[in-house]
Amino acid sequence: MEISLAKEVKRLCNERTFAVKKLNKKAADKLATRLEQLKAAPSLAYMAKLPGAGCHQLKGERKEKIAVDLYGGLRLVFQPDHHRVPRKPDGGLDWIRVIKIYIVEIVDYHRG
Repeated sequence: MEISLAKEVKRLCNERTFAVKKLNKKAADKLATRLEQLKAAPSLAYMAKLPGAGCHQLKGERKEKIAVDLYGGLRLVFQPDHHRVPRKPDGGLDWIRVIKIYIVEIVDYHRG
């Protein structure tokens, strides 16, 4: 897949030393792994089937975004980055046709 990065996550995704400092070593390691998996994936549907990735669509204020597990409660959150978001006839996201993503945040959204 083609990956674009929000300004807020660019340094975390591109500088391992910075990611280790800001997240922790295990989370930084998993972030690097997830980025490689996303780059190698032919589409988002691949990530949904990848064991341990925990790839899932979000709800509420993060509706239309997708997350994959990193470490602990941290998630890598992204959204389709298409001019027109690929949809199924029922209006749901067509994961097979999502081949571009925009990473928006790295967050533990379960912490209150």
